[in-house]
Amino acid sequence: QVQLVESGGGLVQPGGSLRLSCTASGTIFSINAMSWYRQAPGKQRELVAVIVSGGSTNYADSVKGRFTISRDNAKNTVYLQMNSLKPEDTAVYYCNVNLHTWGPVATYWGQGTQVTVSS
Repeated sequence: QVQLVESGGGLVQPGGSLRLSCTASGTIFSINAMSWYRQAPGKQRELVAVIVSGGSTNYADSVKGRFTISRDNAKNTVYLQMNSLKPEDTAVYYCNVNLHTWGPVATYWGQGTQVTVSS
């Protein structure tokens, strides 16, 4: 079984920074992509950032220039550095990993971590 554990959420003032981490453990043969999603109350879950196996990244327009996704392949960990945070960034942030384990390729979700941007 594969487990994803997130950390790094919390309360921060507008303009502040947070760094989210997500570590995958278990039987993992390879990772195809690692992503961060977020969901605010009453809204659909939206894709924030993606990093694929080759290292290419993509970001939602709302976070370009402020957020950076990165990975540590040796640790099976993905990070989201969040700078210049705004109140509209408030949401539960979820890690998503597409990987190959026993059986077919599958997608796994982290437990979610709350990010609140408020003065």
